[in-house]
Amino acid sequence: MNFLDRFFEISARRSTMGTEIRGGLVTFIAMAYIVVLNPIILSGAKDVGGGSLNFAAVSATTSLAAGVMTILFGVIARMPFAFAAGLGINSFLATTVVKDLTWAEAMGLVVINGLIIVLLAATGLRRLVFDAVPMQLKLAITAGIGLFILFIGLVDAGFIGSTGVASPPVGLGHGGIGSISTVPTVVFVFTLLLTGVLVVRRVRGGILIGLAAGTVVAVVIEAIWHLGSATDNPGGWSLSVPTLSGSPFALPDLSLVGAFSLNSFSRIGVIAAVVLVFTLVFANFFDAMGTMTGLSREAGLADDKGTFPRLKSALIVEGAGAVAGGATSSSSNTVFIESGAGIEEGARTGLANLVTGVLFLAAMFVSPLASIVPTEVAAAALVVVGAMMASHLRHVDLSEFSVALPVVLTVAVMPFSYSIANGIGVGFIAWVVMRTAAGKVREISPLLWVVAAGFAVYFARTPLESALGL
Repeated sequence: MNFLDRFFEISARRSTMGTEIRGGLVTFIAMAYIVVLNPIILSGAKDVGGGSLNFAAVSATTSLAAGVMTILFGVIARMPFAFAAGLGINSFLATTVVKDLTWAEAMGLVVINGLIIVLLAATGLRRLVFDAVPMQLKLAITAGIGLFILFIGLVDAGFIGSTGVASPPVGLGHGGIGSISTVPTVVFVFTLLLTGVLVVRRVRGGILIGLAAGTVVAVVIEAIWHLGSATDNPGGWSLSVPTLSGSPFALPDLSLVGAFSLNSFSRIGVIAAVVLVFTLVFANFFDAMGTMTGLSREAGLADDKGTFPRLKSALIVEGAGAVAGGATSSSSNTVFIESGAGIEEGARTGLANLVTGVLFLAAMFVSPLASIVPTEVAAAALVVVGAMMASHLRHVDLSEFSVALPVVLTVAVMPFSYSIANGIGVGFIAWVVMRTAAGKVREISPLLWVVAAGFAVYFARTPLESALGL
């Protein structure tokens, strides 16, 4: 016990063993949906040869990669940031990359992307970019991620939905019909209000208690009304049906481990492959940087410049997560913003990661149990955590418009475009332009100019690819 305390600095960070264990459990519950959602995204797309990934195999490797990388990060970086397949990159692979490549070749690009990020982190370039970001933008990134988490929770719960028309693009309820029409969404509202009350009353383990209570209610409702999945019943559960039927155990299918190829360059050409790798690196690089910035501040472990202990090690391990994700065909693994749920529960050290990681590894064998918590219940925790993180915006002085515009754009673009990287990019570009116009050009790091220019190219990549005939 003393060794764990010293190694993870539990007492030094004013935490306890029980708090870390509870925080790790809450993080896993908030992230468990990825075991179901990631294989839905990846197995649902056919590659250039008509091939597809097996759902059960992707689910198993998703748990494997998440478990290994979460534990590795906890031991090396000793921070409570859990890992799993990043939703932005897996969607990019499924909707864009595999139109021209096989799944094995697409995952090979993910491996290359990870190796590049590891190299950037090991040489210190990634840290230089991190340090070049002004504090106002770091706070904006934290708040923006908070609103992003909140928006994800509202959408996942069916509380907000796309209307399918230009105006308004979203509305209340599934399909944006203007009202709450499904029982699962009502369960979300119940869980959200209960969790909020527990947090307001400062009840220890409030988020975990709220998640547990919501799950119990969901299981009871499903046992009585048999709502089933939303694919079969429009009023059903969106991803996970909360039932206890059948065996909770299953042997994992790990056939996708090592099933990647580096032949993409010969299939589509060097330039086209480089463009895809550049896109992956950009998204991976800045999504992770923004997420770690926000989580470290939320945990109270960041200094005045927004950096946190063992930053270089953390950046290297994060890059290794992309390598591990590509090597297991589970897509690039990165720090998950849902780690904020465990942090709000009190997690402050890598010990929480050990708990989360072990639970992910166990999920390979008990995948039916991992899917008991419905997305609508887990979404309530995301909304609570998102509100907490968004409150960091109070530390930014918005009285000067050259600061206000970049900050507000950063915060708004993340949820509106469903991308952390997009929000960071827009904020960087607006910052260098607005601060220059305000006569503050000397305060802008030259590296920030380079990154802003890179983002400009990133945003214009589609017309540039067309112009170059790629």
